[in-house]
Amino acid sequence: MKQVTTYDVIVAGGGLAGLSAAILLGRQGYQVMLIEKNFYPVQRVCGEYIGEESRDFLMHLGCEFPDPEFPKIRNLQVSAPDGSFLFAPLNPGGFGASRYGLDARLAGLARSAGVEILEGHKVDDITFESNQHHVFVGKQVFACQVALGCFGKRSNLDVRWKRSFIGGKPHKLNNYIGIKYHIRCDLPADRIALHNFQDGYCGISAVEGGEYCLCYMTSAANLGLCNNSISAMEQEILCRNPHLARIWKTATFVSANPVSISQISFSPKKSVESHVLMAGDSAGMISPLCGNGMSMALRAGKMAAGAADGFLRGQLSRASMENVYSRQWARNFSSRLRAGRIIQRFFGDPALTRLLVGTAKKVPMLTQFLIRQTHGNAY
Repeated sequence: MKQVTTYDVIVAGGGLAGLSAAILLGRQGYQVMLIEKNFYPVQRVCGEYIGEESRDFLMHLGCEFPDPEFPKIRNLQVSAPDGSFLFAPLNPGGFGASRYGLDARLAGLARSAGVEILEGHKVDDITFESNQHHVFVGKQVFACQVALGCFGKRSNLDVRWKRSFIGGKPHKLNNYIGIKYHIRCDLPADRIALHNFQDGYCGISAVEGGEYCLCYMTSAANLGLCNNSISAMEQEILCRNPHLARIWKTATFVSANPVSISQISFSPKKSVESHVLMAGDSAGMISPLCGNGMSMALRAGKMAAGAADGFLRGQLSRASMENVYSRQWARNFSSRLRAGRIIQRFFGDPALTRLLVGTAKKVPMLTQFLIRQTHGNAY
């Protein structure tokens, strides 16, 4: 093997989990490299709603979200495909922030913490031998004591490692596509709306700059029914919901071309793979209709950094580091992901969604119970 550059930690993927972990470890004085396939700032398919549980942690990292620049979101609207709907208070709620802006701010904080960021490069493989990782990036090879896998919903590494959720038969939890726009519209800025349609749902919430994030998930089959045309699918399937029809008719789309991703899986994943600590969507993706994936990614980044710090200080063996992280991950996220998968089975089915909306309207405690299952405490 050629001469390689060695780091304490290498982070594969520069989303919220990767950036937050890199900032914390960089501030601890470790040599950290973060590898990101895109260039900051970058648009990502994301609902752009952050639960209040994450506000203090983001402020600790150096990001503040003053009101009214970053809208506080305190109310929830859910509609069935036929247009029937419910309103409910969202307690404690959250706030809106675009990934385009947030990722760039965190990348700047990471650089200030001494993190080396390699943009525009994709990690081809991570191997483990003789108690050390080797990270392959094109013709370059890097070594590290700890590797963090923060590369998102689906990656070439998932395929290379033959992770359990790859290669299975398509079903309701593993064959989704995601589409995101930014729009300008006349909607309350304190509300997040979840509008259902056949085999999918669309979330809309305010972010900074007077814009709204419109992000929807649907089955790949829906796109196939519309000759793989996104615009045709939106008109023929999404707009059967009258709330979405009104938005498509009256809203101004900031960009005509959306950001998209395919082959999204909500199937269970491992939080440690080949001695790599997985964080964010690479460890498990909560249903976007539950609205708190950004908070989960940030929290996972903090947990991964803490476990790595214990190992690098000599306080934990590698096996203990992995066990500590796996237990923390399960304790914080397993029930939330399980609740998300259960709720997901109701959404996108016209009859089940109508039943859920109708029941929740009559039993407000049910709505609050479901909200509590998908949000956590401050950390």
